[in-house]
Amino acid sequence: MKTHMSFGTRDLKKSVAFYRTLLNAEPAKHFEEYALFVTEEPGLELALNFNPNVQIVEAAHYGVGVESASEVDAAMARLEAGGVAVDVEREEDCCYANQTKVWASDPDGRRWEVYTVHEELEESRACC
Repeated sequence: MKTHMSFGTRDLKKSVAFYRTLLNAEPAKHFEEYALFVTEEPGLELALNFNPNVQIVEAAHYGVGVESASEVDAAMARLEAGGVAVDVEREEDCCYANQTKVWASDPDGRRWEVYTVHEELEESRACC
């Protein structure tokens, strides 16, 4: 099973570079105004469409869950090596879980997290 998402982007070249780094994958298709990433881990089909008028919803964010903090660290290293600014949270309580995560934003401002859950919690702290 794969999740399909389609995003408009004002700069396809920069967005392809960001998602290549975030997903650690090459686009399966890449044209002047369109790119498609198809990945197994995570199970995702991500379409990017050039749209100079795209509007981003600030309250939204997206995430990739991984099995361990070392996988979060690997994502952080890839993002930093790709010139992407990151924010790191280690063993923070958020969303009814203790988590380690790295945050990054795509060129259009969509916030992404790569995270692992260390422990489920009965109480939540406002976050995200």
